Amino acid sequence: MAEPVKEAVLEPGGPSPGGGKRGASDHENRSENGQVVKKFKSNVDHESEQSKKYPKKKVALLVSYSGKGYHGMQRNIGSSQFKTIEDELVQALVRSGCIPENHGEDMKKMSFQRCARTDKGVSAAGQIVSLKVWLIEDIVEKINSYLPTHIRILGLKRVTGGFNSKNKCDARTYMYMMPTFAFAHKDQDVQNESYRMNPETLQKVNQLLASYKGTHNFHNFTSQKGALDPSAKRYIMDMYCEEPFVREGWEFVVIKVKGQSFMMHQIRKMIGLVVAVVKGYASEDILERSWGQEKVDIPKAPGLGLVLEQVHFEKYNRRFGNDGMHEALEWVVEEAKIADFKEDYIYPTIIQTEREEKSMASWLGTLPIHDFNATASGVQSSDAKKNNEPDGSDDGGESD
Repeated sequence: MAEPVKEAVLEPGGPSPGGGKRGASDHENRSENGQVVKKFKSNVDHESEQSKKYPKKKVALLVSYSGKGYHGMQRNIGSSQFKTIEDELVQALVRSGCIPENHGEDMKKMSFQRCARTDKGVSAAGQIVSLKVWLIEDIVEKINSYLPTHIRILGLKRVTGGFNSKNKCDARTYMYMMPTFAFAHKDQDVQNESYRMNPETLQKVNQLLASYKGTHNFHNFTSQKGALDPSAKRYIMDMYCEEPFVREGWEFVVIKVKGQSFMMHQIRKMIGLVVAVVKGYASEDILERSWGQEKVDIPKAPGLGLVLEQVHFEKYNRRFGNDGMHEALEWVVEEAKIADFKEDYIYPTIIQTEREEKSMASWLGTLPIHDFNATASGVQSSDAKKNNEPDGSDDGGESD
């Protein structure tokens, strides 16, 4: 009589039926069609023991990343073909042992919230995410050990249990790095990388950028708001262009803008309109017209060069920053690390991509087709296509 066939029992790290080794850091589940689905697993075997050993607390993480090659910041569950920054971050959080595996699969369980949702290819020097973690020893170093070098946790601070990095954010500062030949006058200056910006042009640029300060109706600076939509009014605290600098034979400038919140494409259109005026395609009065109710044709500058520079929590800091239990969300100690990260990963990526793809030069070639003198008849309806992001969203450098 034949002996019954015994079912093989696989030990962690033991051989698989196919002869290969199954790593102790991976689970393997089979879906209904029999396909193996791999899930990353925490190095901590017993979550209950981890919970007893380390307290679970709400923290804010300071995150810097180069967005090239990623489909934005926000994780897209079910769309694994589009890798995002959060995919890398959550995997590192689980593998470092500071969150349970099921929190990696359902981010609501760890109260995860990003401050700004940057889009495809957009980088960040000072992104903030809030979440609950086990405060394990050397937590920042352990998380970074599971991240690629172009994504770094540069700081961690304890926050209140009800803190939400998006809702508690007072303002955001973005920077936009661009070659200075974008401001070369169309009839008077050379139109390539040999151009060098003179002080008069820089002064003109800053004069125009300063006119954005205050509260204006920016419905013409996004495709998703009507002129009568109250949420189209946005408050700009500051906007200016820094001194030019040369890298690899090209001259660049950095424009910085601080505002309470930005709509989709708003920053890129604000910069695009200033470029059109400085180059001589549009008159200065177009800025005033663009804040009126009529529809104005405004060009959108390329997404390359847009970086989330800093997020601000001034009200939170005043209330909790000196309560003896929490720290103010200011990153003075980390400023040198942020500057080094920009120099090592963000600036080189922007420069190399611009040199190879010439996105700014290509976009400048489209400016003559815009009709800057015409305005659409009638008032744009307040029932225009609504912005999918709630108020307080970032510009994100969204692509078409």
